[in-house]
Amino acid sequence: MDDLVIRGYSFNWGTRTYLMGILNVTPDSFSDGGEFNSLELALIQAKKMVTEGADIIDIGGQSTRPGAEQISLDEELNRVIPVIKALRSEISLPISIDTTRATVAQCAIEAGADMVNDISGGTFEPEMFSVVARLDVPIILMHIRGTPQTMQSLTDYQDLIAEIQHFLKGQINQALAVGVKRSHIIIDPGIGFAKTYEQNLQLLRQIVEFKSLDVPILVGASRKRFIGHILGENDPKQRVWGTAAACCAAIASKADILRVHDVKPMYDVCRVADAIWRTP
Repeated sequence: MDDLVIRGYSFNWGTRTYLMGILNVTPDSFSDGGEFNSLELALIQAKKMVTEGADIIDIGGQSTRPGAEQISLDEELNRVIPVIKALRSEISLPISIDTTRATVAQCAIEAGADMVNDISGGTFEPEMFSVVARLDVPIILMHIRGTPQTMQSLTDYQDLIAEIQHFLKGQINQALAVGVKRSHIIIDPGIGFAKTYEQNLQLLRQIVEFKSLDVPILVGASRKRFIGHILGENDPKQRVWGTAAACCAAIASKADILRVHDVKPMYDVCRVADAIWRTP
């Protein structure tokens, strides 16, 4: 895999685990909805994550929790663009826009974001690929079935790993076909998206299987429902140490990026897990 450089920050895949800090500027995200949906609070949280060790800040204005309703294009733009502009003037760290809309992606990049995190893997708006190619920015392609409203009824797989691989390979090829650079493609197997409790655990055990696609792998297990199921914990904010265990498993299975809410403790998890499992 080719290394990636964004704003002078080098992502040397395989040498250490990188952290993407989640900044939801939404009123209804499953874990932190309403906490950072003002400009001032969003900036405070973003700068906090930078000091705690985040490598990327991922800004999203559309909740993707199970059952989440789609908001209008204007509402999504109004939520994320002012935050990106304000944050860009204060930090040099790479900024990601978490969106499935090509228009939002383009506006976000023009406002100062550096990459696109598309939970639909380019399926909701196929023009996302040509926009990303033209802007010459990285894209994260996640596996999903259906939409956040329907995905939890679409969990019937004959071969979980093979079917996710097939989907991701197809989306990678679509991106390459319109000019997205292979070095600009990152994949996410989509833990919690159209997956049952048992399937989420299987995914974490077999992340290494996706290395055959020869692109970096992002894992987003932070505070998710399957962790709460194991712990008997309904409050997502009380799932930090369960998240730490899941992150450790992902690192052992060769994940390259972890998308997390709790940057400071996961930074320590990465340092210790990297010392154990990464080749010196």
